[in-house]
Amino acid sequence: MTRFHIASALFVAAIFAACSTQDPNMSKTANAEAPTAKKIPLEMTEHGDTRVDDYFWMRLSDDQKNAETPDAQTQDVLDYLAAENDYIDAKLAHTEELQEKLFNEIVGRIKKDDRSVPVRDRGYWYYSRYEEGKEYAINCRKPAGEETKYEECNGAEEVMFDQNEMAEGYDYFAMGGMRVSDDNNLVAFGVDTVSRRQYTVRFKDLSTGEILADEIPLTTGGATWAADNKTVFYTRKDPQTLRSYQVYRHVLGTPVEDDALVFEETDETFSCGVYRTKSDEYLVIYTSQTLSQEYRVLKADDPMGEWRVVQPRERDLEYGISHYGDHFYIVTNLDAKNFRLMKTPVDATTKDNWEEVIPHRDDVLLEGIDIFKDYLVVEERQEGLNQIRIKTWDGSKDEYLEFNDPAYTAGTRSNPDFDTEILRFGYSSMTTPASTYDHNMRTGERTLLKQQEVIDDNFSPDNYTSERLMVEVRDGVKVPVSMVYRKGTERNGQNPFLLYAYGSYGSSMDPYFSSVRLSLLDRGFVYAIAHIRGGQEMGRHWYEDGKLLKKQNTFNDFEDVGRAMVAMGYTSPEHLYAMGGSAGGLLMGAVMNQAPDLFNGVVAAVPFVDVVSTMLDETIPLTTFEWDEWGDPRDSVYYHYMKSYSPYDQVKAQDYPNTLVTTGYWDSQVQYWEPAKWVAKLRELKTDGNTLLFHTNMDAGHGGQSGRFRRYREVALEYAFMLDLEGLDS
Repeated sequence: MTRFHIASALFVAAIFAACSTQDPNMSKTANAEAPTAKKIPLEMTEHGDTRVDDYFWMRLSDDQKNAETPDAQTQDVLDYLAAENDYIDAKLAHTEELQEKLFNEIVGRIKKDDRSVPVRDRGYWYYSRYEEGKEYAINCRKPAGEETKYEECNGAEEVMFDQNEMAEGYDYFAMGGMRVSDDNNLVAFGVDTVSRRQYTVRFKDLSTGEILADEIPLTTGGATWAADNKTVFYTRKDPQTLRSYQVYRHVLGTPVEDDALVFEETDETFSCGVYRTKSDEYLVIYTSQTLSQEYRVLKADDPMGEWRVVQPRERDLEYGISHYGDHFYIVTNLDAKNFRLMKTPVDATTKDNWEEVIPHRDDVLLEGIDIFKDYLVVEERQEGLNQIRIKTWDGSKDEYLEFNDPAYTAGTRSNPDFDTEILRFGYSSMTTPASTYDHNMRTGERTLLKQQEVIDDNFSPDNYTSERLMVEVRDGVKVPVSMVYRKGTERNGQNPFLLYAYGSYGSSMDPYFSSVRLSLLDRGFVYAIAHIRGGQEMGRHWYEDGKLLKKQNTFNDFEDVGRAMVAMGYTSPEHLYAMGGSAGGLLMGAVMNQAPDLFNGVVAAVPFVDVVSTMLDETIPLTTFEWDEWGDPRDSVYYHYMKSYSPYDQVKAQDYPNTLVTTGYWDSQVQYWEPAKWVAKLRELKTDGNTLLFHTNMDAGHGGQSGRFRRYREVALEYAFMLDLEGLDS
């Protein structure tokens, strides 16, 4: 046990006395004075370096949060969060009319009685629909006949779930994965009513409407059926760390406590899960961490059988499997930084049996595949843009789908049917609403099935212009920037400009259409996504150059793109805004520390800002299997590097931009106390008179409020914050 954990244990024992009386400055304010959080210094020493955390007391355990009667520490935390919520309400009271207008604009553009594009699977068309005035989806299906198009279906609608009824009485409601048994009679589903991403799995008889007695708590949200229509496999979470670490087998009608543990991941840096191959022939258990994966397979018609490892895990070996006929097809980084495609016989699966199908390419990232009877569909990325490649197994065809926008996002959608020549894919750009197509892989015919409808008489894609720029940053690397603005916008240095980025986990931020964003564009904002290192837009190296001991590149890229937008005349520091969430919130905090003069305002949503303390604490969700992303601070090299950019540790006495910070009290990804502590420290040390606002949603977690429309209240708040700074009150 390190001194950090010893100090933590001693601190918890002493905190009740320290917090036994409420700080008068924490009471609700009517005069809009910023709350002042109490300070209880806690020393934490690692590698001979001592950090002092004055606000560690804000951390609560799940037991404290769930207790019926708050203890003294819990009450102090609740009082502080309430005071901050009261403060932001008071400071933005003059924008209430604007917030309401923005909210009504945003939800007004959304079609109220909408329906998803139906997907055909095992003799049914599956879809979800919304009814006007309701927040949640209604999940439905219709029996399919010989028709190839849903519009020709004459089957009667079956309502599987009306989530509006299921959500009654809950402040938060979310459904996990819904999976139907092979005989189409039963469906497994998960429900979370807290927003901690801890789902209880239940089962419904679709022929009678009966909810079965089987009830499985603390899961990842779904269950995978074996071919016998009575056996399922599911993944349990550790109740403290929320790591997915066990796979169980359950037979319907038997006690859940008798379920068989079929796999347990004992390496705390890995998490696991279970699924079934598209071919339906195999059940698959996967276990994964940042740099390594391992798969086990079992014939779906032999659920009591023995699982078999495909390729044992190796450090730095990444791979994923798909089944087709007598082979597994494997996307892997084996001797291939940007990945390549291999195949191996189903009865000889270790890497010494792998045979190359698509070779590695230095300029193309292979992101995934989808397998059909006669076709192999490959998703690639080149020069930062998605590509969809279609190959016949006999080699007679090898072609790419063509797209016209300068910046766009495209990718395959749900394609459960193996024996078809139709590929379903999605497409969007910063000016083109989300569109779903069916593409005939034999004839090349493309059919638009649905395009997101924007309910606004004044909307037209022709009103907006999209650009894609390459910005050279300080080390000579060129960073892509995707931009959209209303036509007629001049480069006069006075445009309000919102720059967004994420830049972590190899997650690519593709340019997409947003009807929500129109509320900014129509008020003169330019919106841009900076595709900074740490994502994977430009290939695997782009990710590797923005992680671990190269993480500083992420922050420098964002700052340099912002300065380039100013230099190119799109905006000025007086009108430039930055936004990011989660790991993108870490980006916001780091850039605020290193370039506080660059932005007029910053929005940091659920920000991961207390990096060092969190990565030292193995009891916090996500910590252990993220050491290969951020580094393990138990190693002094990573500790000191991480501390050098950690937003919370690097807050200093200097001016900061106007800032809005948001969090969710039940957040399982970034615990609420990280942004709470960060705001308290900023309030203490910042030397400016700029606005610092903090809002905690007491009923939500990492993804914000549940429901189709309610979540946009927070978006309206964020937009009103920026528009108010611009002096735009309508």
